[in-house]
Parts: sequence; C-alpha cells; structure tokens
Amino acid sequence: MAATGSFSAAARRLGCTQPAVSQQMKALEASAGTPLLVRTGRETRLTQAGEVLVRHASGILAGLTAAEEEIAAIAGLRAGRVRLVSFPSGSSTLVPTALAALRAAHPGTRVSLVEAEPPRSVEMLREGDCDVALAFRYGSAAAEWDDLVVRPLLADRLVGLVPEGHRLAGAESVAIADLADESWIAGCPRCRRQLVEVCEKAGFTPRIDFATDDHPAVIGLVAAGLGVAVLPGLAMESVRLKGARTVTVEPSVQREIVALTLPDLAQVPAVAATLDQLALAAPR
Repeated sequence: MAATGSFSAAARRLGCTQPAVSQQMKALEASAGTPLLVRTGRETRLTQAGEVLVRHASGILAGLTAAEEEIAAIAGLRAGRVRLVSFPSGSSTLVPTALAALRAAHPGTRVSLVEAEPPRSVEMLREGDCDVALAFRYGSAAAEWDDLVVRPLLADRLVGLVPEGHRLAGAESVAIADLADESWIAGCPRCRRQLVEVCEKAGFTPRIDFATDDHPAVIGLVAAGLGVAVLPGLAMESVRLKGARTVTVEPSVQREIVALTLPDLAQVPAVAATLDQLALAAPR
C-alpha cells in the first residue's frame, strides 16, 4: 500500500482482490492497536504508526526469508546440529564410523560429542542436554526407556580377561565359578553391578580389589597379574592386549547397545540421519 498508493493497486501487485487487501489491513491495525492508514476522500495515507511499520517492514521480511531458508536447509540436511553423548567404548568404535559416513553424506550437518555412561547419558537426553544418547543395558532393565525412541544397534558379549600366565589362559571357555577365588578388576558402576549379579548366581561374591572406567587400565592391571576381569567385546576392539589373554566366559552375558532419542527429536532430519548411520556402523 505504501509503495502503490491504493488498495486496488496493491491488490494487483499481490495477485489478490482489493477486499482481501482491505481485510488484511484491518487485521494488521487490530494487531497493532492503532490506525495505520488515514482515509480522506479518495486519498489514503500512512499515519505515524504506519510509517514506523513500513520503515521496519523490509527488515522483518528479510528476517522471515532468512528464517525460511535456514529451516529449509535443516529440513534438507544441508545444515543442522546434533548433540551426541556416548559411553567410551562406543565413542572409540561405533561413533567414528557413523560420523564419518554422516559427514560424507551430509557435509552441512554438525555433530558434537561428549562422553557419559548410562544412566547419566539418558538423564542428559531427558534434560535436553543432548539429542542422541548412545547407551547400553542388561536384560533386567528393559522398561527404563519406555518414554524414549530406542534404536537397537548390537548385542555385545562380555569377554573374560586373565593374565598371560594364568592357569586358565589357554582354555577355550571358562565357567565364571572357576574364577571365584580370584581378585577382580571391575569397570563402570553399571557393569560392576552386573558382574556381582552374575557371580552371585554362580554361587560366590567377587572380591573386587580394583575399579576403573578406563579399559586400557583394566587390561594393564590384569596383565600385571593383579586380578581377572570381564570387559565388553566392543571395548576390546580399540585396545591393545599385551600381557593378558581373552577367554570365553560361561554363562554368556550380553549387554544391548542402543541409540536413544526423544520422540519429537526422532522427526528432525539430522537426528534421524545420525540414528541411521549408527545403525549402519554397528554390524561393521
């Protein structure tokens, strides 16, 4: 209207009817709470409030256009951000492969990574501090993620570790009860609880002399002859065994590795693409 001088001219430029433009102006004046136009006979001119609105209109329209373009880029995976949290053995195995593939397919998508073990990583997801959580659970905790979208990735079997010169170092498989008298090196709190549960089912309580979340440290302690341990198979992929031997432990114990997100976040293209790449990385 400010550019064309009349409702009818504005309607022609916009490709709509003159009554439609008039209705929009009435709605705009109602929203502003003050008249924007003064009509005197056949002439229509801007009020002071109308002049202020026109002065800011170009910036508003430019901002809307920029917002639309940015949203379209995110929706089309030309841009976007994903905050990922992972436990350490996942960070060193699954995450690099998944993120490299994501960057190759969608170079505009940016992913940040921090480390935390469950349940802290799951709390971070629920508190809005991350978008995807790589986590694990043992069978007894099946209902703890009912409010989340759960993408199963793989079943990770626990592997026994004994010193190189241990009496059972050459055995194909070892009953966990055969290690009842050993000194134990335990991992993260959740893994520690699982170890105690498995040992107690086998008829003994493990004597845990050392506890560390650092998998190379576990291997170092075992290699020094200070005890035995069980570690997830995933953790063994990124560490060097020197002075320790792996053995198959019976009964078999597995942890389920999953990627978690919130139901609303699962619809965000960058988040969905991250989940897909984590799922593709798991079998490798």
